[in-house]
Amino acid sequence: MQNHISSYKVLLASLSKRRHLLLNEMKIKYEILNQEVDESFSDKLKKSSITDFLSKKKSEPFYRKLKKNQLLITCDTIVWFKNKALGKPLSLIEAASMLKSLSNAMHKVYSSICITVNGKQVILNDETKVYFGKLKNSQINHYVKNYDVMDRAGAYGIQDYIGHIGIERIEGSYNNVLGFPTRRFIEGLKKMNISI
Repeated sequence: MQNHISSYKVLLASLSKRRHLLLNEMKIKYEILNQEVDESFSDKLKKSSITDFLSKKKSEPFYRKLKKNQLLITCDTIVWFKNKALGKPLSLIEAASMLKSLSNAMHKVYSSICITVNGKQVILNDETKVYFGKLKNSQINHYVKNYDVMDRAGAYGIQDYIGHIGIERIEGSYNNVLGFPTRRFIEGLKKMNISI
């Protein structure tokens, strides 16, 4: 028999507004935790192994402090392009450079979700292919100046200006590109014997 998620205290260790929105739309009540974590990783890691590693790493500051029936969610998202990971840009110049490189090309987005509850942990990930059309320099400059590019892997949000004008199509989960693959999250809960 599955336990309903409402019988757990859900803790989300993420400041991502997109993740907050998706959990809200799933009617899940949660508290937000904030802890700076070193997001470095080995060069040997590739694709979803990076996001799996980092989503688990983000759980470590909280793991031993969790009480019974506290359910911790930690996440990570990267853009994978030309055999390397694009994380969050460190400057507006780097953000513009990332967008120029993604223009007129396909890249992959990997997101991982780590669920920790009652001493058990499960990590699930997803992959989405994103196809950008040709972006003009004026469009990139407008986007970088007027949108929150610093908080986004690959320097873009699929749900706003650059996504609307630039993305031709995706193959896979839209929510994965937002940073929270909801179907994989539900699968993870099922593995923990938890329903929504």
